[in-house]
Amino acid sequence: MRIVILSTLLLLLHVANGTASTTNSTSNKLPNIIIIMADDMGFDDVSFRGGREILTPNIDALAFHGRLLDRLYAPAMCTPSRSSLLSGKYPIHTGTQHFVISNEEPWGLPLNVTLMPKIFRDAGYSTNLIGKWHLGFARSEYTPTQRGFDYHYGYWGGFIDYYQRRSKMPKNYSMGYDFRRNLELECAERGVYMTDLLTNEAERVINEKSEKQQPLFLVLSHLAPHTANADEPLQALEEELGKFQHIKNPNRRKYAAMVSRLDHSVGRIISALAKAEQLENSIVIFYSDNGAPSAGMFANSGSNWPLRGQKNSPWEGGVRVAGAIWSPLLQARGQLFTQPFYVGDFLPTLAHAAGIELSESLQLDGINLWPQLAGAKDAPHVPREILHSLDDIWSVSSLSLGQWKYVNGTTSAGQYDQVLTYRELDEVDPRHRRYTVELRNSPVSKALAHYDLQRLTQARIQTQLKSATVRCGDMQRGCNALIEECLFDISVDPCESNNLVYSSRHSEILLALRQRVQQLRKSAWTPANQPSAPYSDPSLHQCAWETFDVIKQESVPLVCDYNGNPCESIWGGQF
Repeated sequence: MRIVILSTLLLLLHVANGTASTTNSTSNKLPNIIIIMADDMGFDDVSFRGGREILTPNIDALAFHGRLLDRLYAPAMCTPSRSSLLSGKYPIHTGTQHFVISNEEPWGLPLNVTLMPKIFRDAGYSTNLIGKWHLGFARSEYTPTQRGFDYHYGYWGGFIDYYQRRSKMPKNYSMGYDFRRNLELECAERGVYMTDLLTNEAERVINEKSEKQQPLFLVLSHLAPHTANADEPLQALEEELGKFQHIKNPNRRKYAAMVSRLDHSVGRIISALAKAEQLENSIVIFYSDNGAPSAGMFANSGSNWPLRGQKNSPWEGGVRVAGAIWSPLLQARGQLFTQPFYVGDFLPTLAHAAGIELSESLQLDGINLWPQLAGAKDAPHVPREILHSLDDIWSVSSLSLGQWKYVNGTTSAGQYDQVLTYRELDEVDPRHRRYTVELRNSPVSKALAHYDLQRLTQARIQTQLKSATVRCGDMQRGCNALIEECLFDISVDPCESNNLVYSSRHSEILLALRQRVQQLRKSAWTPANQPSAPYSDPSLHQCAWETFDVIKQESVPLVCDYNGNPCESIWGGQF
C-alpha cells in the first residue's frame, strides 16, 4: 500500500508540474538558445562516458564546464523524438508514436500542435533551423517556415548523403534532391561535406543575429552520424579518418571520423558565439535524438554500451541519450545533473529560462526543470514520469516512473534487445594519453574557461568521468519482452538485467505502472501515419523531394541544372 500511495503522489506531482504555467524570469535580457542535435549517435560514442576509442574533446568540455545530462531521455526514433522536442508532448499526443515519416508518405506533424519555434518567435526571438526537419513536407504547411521557424537551411526528409544532398527511399522510388533555403531549392556549394556546410551556415546566422542584437533561437540539427544512401552509408573526410587508424573495423573507423567532425562542429559553434560576444547570455545544449542503430536498418556502427537495445527499441540503449548543457546562468556548472530529464522538458524549461509564460491550453507533457537545472548541485529531484513508447501497432509500451521502468513488448522480433556492442579495450585513441591537455586545449574549453571559478584540472575531470560511468548490476533474471512483462529498478540496474515482475515485493508498483500505461492509452491520438503515395516520386517533381499534394507538371528547368536528363541517368552520371 505504501508503494501505491507513493506512486499516486508521483503521478499527481507530474500532473501538477506538467500543467503549471511558468513564471517570469527576473532577467530582462532574453538569453540566446542554441540546440545542437546529433542524429543516431550512440550513448557511448562521446568520451565523457569514459570510452577511449573516440575522443570528443569539444563535447566533453561542454559537459565538464557545464552540466552533463546524465539521465536524458528521448523517444527511440527520429520523427517521434523531434516532435517531442518541438511540441513538449509525448508522441502519443501528436500522432507521431509509430515509426517515422518516410519521404513518400503524405502526412506531417499535425498543424493544430503549437511548436517551440512559434512560441519563441512570438516572444521576440529570431527562430532558425539549420539541417534536418523530418516532420513532414507533403504539403507546404507542414514545412519548417510554416511551423514557426523564420529561417530554414537544410533538408526536409529523414536523411541525405553527405556531399550531393540526395536520398533514395528503400522502396522503389527515384533518387531525389533534398536541400533548401526556406522553401526554395538550394544548389550552391555542392560537394561540401554536410557537417561542415551546416556549421558554416550556423556561424553565419550567429554573426548576423548578433549584429542585429536580436535574441537567437537556433536548432542546428546535424545529419551526422546518421547513414547516407545504401550504396555508401558511411561517409567521412580523409583528414578525420587519419585520426582513427587504431580502429580495426573499417565501418566503425568511418563512424568515428563522422563523430569527430561533429565534435569539431561543436567547437566552431562555441567559438563563433565567443567571437560574437554572445556566450555571456547563451544557453547551449548538445544531445543525440535517439540511441545508435548498431545493427539492422540504417546501421552506423554506433555503440550504446553498456546499455541493452538500440534505436527503435524500448530499452535504455534506444532512449537514454548522450547530452550536455552549458550556460553562465547555471549555478552548479561542472556538476553532473542526475535528475531524469525528458526531451519534451526542453520547451517549458527553456521558456522559463527566457521568462516566457506558457498557457495551460498547450497541455504539455514536458515539465519545467529550470530551477533544478540552474540551481544548486544538491537540488532535490522532481518525481518524473517518462513515457518512452506506447505503440499499439507494434504492441510496445515502455514507461518510467521515478526509479522504476516498465516494458511490455518490443520491436524487430526482439533481435536487437541485447547488449549489441562492447568497448574494444585495445583500440585506444592515441590522443587519449593526453586527454586532460586535449580537453583544455579544445576550442570549447578555451572559450568557456573564462566563466569557471575553478580550473579544469585532471583531478576534476577524473571525478566527473567516474561519476558519469554507468555500472551494471549482476545479471539475475533477464526479461524476454515478447512473452512477458518487464520491471526494472533503473537506479541500481541501468542495464535492465534483473526483471522484478515476479517479485511479490514489487507487485504494487507493477500494478501502478501497468494501470498508468492504460490511462495514457486512453488519451492517445490515432497514429497519423499514411501509406506511401506514388505521386511523391521525385521523377514527377523535377528530380527533387518536393511537396507533392500537387504534381509539378510545369515546364520548368530541372533542379540544379540537370539539362533535361531523366532523374536516374542524372544520378548515374556526374552530378
